[in-house]
Amino acid sequence: MRSARDFFEPLAVGAPQPIREIPVRPSRMIHFFPPSSEKMVAKLPAIVPTVDILLGNLEDGVPVADKEAAREGLIQVGKTVDMGTTQFWTRLNSLDSPWFLDDIFRAVTEIGEQLDVVMIPKVEGPEDIHYVDRLLAQLEARAGLAEPILVHALLETARGVANLEAICAASPRMQGLSLGPADLAANRRMKTTRVGGGHPGYLVRADPADPDDIHGERMTYQQDLWHYTTARMVDACVANGILPFYGPFGDIADTVGCEDQFRNAYLLGCVGAWSLHPVQIDIAKRVFSPDPAEVAHAQRVIDAMGDGTGAIMLDGKMEDDASVKQCQVVVELARSLAERDPELAELYGF
Repeated sequence: MRSARDFFEPLAVGAPQPIREIPVRPSRMIHFFPPSSEKMVAKLPAIVPTVDILLGNLEDGVPVADKEAAREGLIQVGKTVDMGTTQFWTRLNSLDSPWFLDDIFRAVTEIGEQLDVVMIPKVEGPEDIHYVDRLLAQLEARAGLAEPILVHALLETARGVANLEAICAASPRMQGLSLGPADLAANRRMKTTRVGGGHPGYLVRADPADPDDIHGERMTYQQDLWHYTTARMVDACVANGILPFYGPFGDIADTVGCEDQFRNAYLLGCVGAWSLHPVQIDIAKRVFSPDPAEVAHAQRVIDAMGDGTGAIMLDGKMEDDASVKQCQVVVELARSLAERDPELAELYGF
């Protein structure tokens, strides 16, 4: 085990100094695009200003025959598309694939200055992060990069969930985690074929009005299959100063279900979610931006509390030190989003 004193030392001679605090930037949606599709790449200049994070996907969803074309497309996008203030990420192929080494070598050495984050699929333990950490340092030194590329781990196996805390703490490069519900469901042998979201069979049922008539009409309530995993992921990320994200919602047509799932994740502490289709961009933007009325109330509580200690009554409700901390979360998020989005700044009154 490395000494804690060495944790922030570069892992390769000439590599940039590791960062000590993850930058918290607007990250309401990670919008995926296929770099092998010339049609989709042509639309990127119009998409870039509308998203917080743009991710070139090289892994699942890219046919084997298109893997090299996707890699070449990613390099071309990194060299030619102006990202402005939008973060530019890529999801590399998994560590056990024949494409990973070429993916990471080409991405870092050719467009490393443009890349903010590399997403690593199917991370199962800290050893996966240690491998990527050292390799990135070597490639950064080779490319002469001044800033380290951060790592985002994709949680897709039961072993990964079991090792959550160790994964989050594995490297100063760790930027965050995303929940991958489809692969995780398969690995756990969950009996659902949905990509994210709930399931009508996962429910609780009210007691019968007549104990002798258990087959009579009884209310049922659909439950969230991902509540436990999302909550645990949020705790592990926050404890280690990194950012939790909900992953994909596969039913593109079900915009109502998507919004509900995204809102559950937002309320639990996730900073954003994946968007797989342009229709989900607006959903993520709406859900992961605090409601203006909520921002106004939070600011009112902060103003009323003065130095933030003690307790007061406001509109018949008790507000105290803990209330101020909750309100500061909302206001700080609103201010960071307002700096990027003039429409939100006007709605928030900043």
